[in-house]
Amino acid sequence: MTDQPIHQPYLDLAQRLADAARPIARKYFRTKLTIDAKQDDSPVTIADREIEAEMRRIIEETFPAHGILGEEHGSVREDAEWVWVLDPIDGTKSFITGKPLFGTLIGLAHNGVPVLGVIDQPIIGERWIGAQGHPTTFNGKPIETRACTDLGEATMYTTSPHLFPTEGGFLNAYHYLERTVKQPLFGCDCYAYGLLASGFCDIVCETGLNPYDFAALIPVVAGAGGSITDWNGEPLNLKSKGDVLALGDKALLEPAVEALKAGRPITKS
Repeated sequence: MTDQPIHQPYLDLAQRLADAARPIARKYFRTKLTIDAKQDDSPVTIADREIEAEMRRIIEETFPAHGILGEEHGSVREDAEWVWVLDPIDGTKSFITGKPLFGTLIGLAHNGVPVLGVIDQPIIGERWIGAQGHPTTFNGKPIETRACTDLGEATMYTTSPHLFPTEGGFLNAYHYLERTVKQPLFGCDCYAYGLLASGFCDIVCETGLNPYDFAALIPVVAGAGGSITDWNGEPLNLKSKGDVLALGDKALLEPAVEALKAGRPITKS
């Protein structure tokens, strides 16, 4: 992976993709939708499919040699040097129940490592952009995470404790970390990572995510001064298992990892 700043044409395309997704999401939000169940029983709607199809069309038209990995329409050229990673509606359960805390996730990976990411909330009109070599921005203005060096003073989000499996010790590990923080909160999906990047919370802990769930989040958190790793504190890439630990203050990394390990001594993630 290059350490050079992301080229402006890639940043421009990421903005175009988010701009294209917004009107589609708005068209279907809080309307009567047919909700289908995927093989993993997670919900999907016409909004998910239309947004991703439009983003893929724009990518193919602009950078036809780039790969694409999307939640709804699979992958093409997944071994390409540059791969766009798309989640048209991260938080479909929020979307279908009328809660505007879902987001469109747009990531770009270079040789498997995410280097550009967008979290876009189309209803509220909020957009976080993170890119290697650039500070993370919120609606065009640079942001940074907040200082918090003590787990006992930290505010932590997760989408839902029900998503942590008991098998393998994941739920026990989460509960152990939960007991060490000041305030556990729930239900924001990708929006929580934007709040962390903006300095409004300190930890996001999740498990079982797919690359399209976390690729875009990595540059957003890192570019705001935070840390985002797996549960062992190792950097994330497109091959990672999806056990994600995001921290606003890097000083929390070691104690948070140790708390997860103390609650899950039977195996490693």
